[in-house]
Amino acid sequence: RTSQQIERTVNAILVDEFEVDAGKLRPEARLIEDLDMDSLDGVDLVVALEKAFAVRIAEEDARAIRTLGDIYARVRGQAG
Repeated sequence: RTSQQIERTVNAILVDEFEVDAGKLRPEARLIEDLDMDSLDGVDLVVALEKAFAVRIAEEDARAIRTLGDIYARVRGQAG
């Protein structure tokens, strides 16, 4: 998948499954502070990403994710 496809898929998951406002989706957006996600959302997001991209995101990698850009980079590194 291309970077654009990955970003579109990640964004669609956030909008469709977590009801995040699409206008807030930019790489520097912080998951907790800007997108109003909590730790349970974070766990659910990792599961959704793993299913969507057929990847495994290690727990320590998941804990290091702070921004939407971190998600894009992590998925690109795994799925690319």
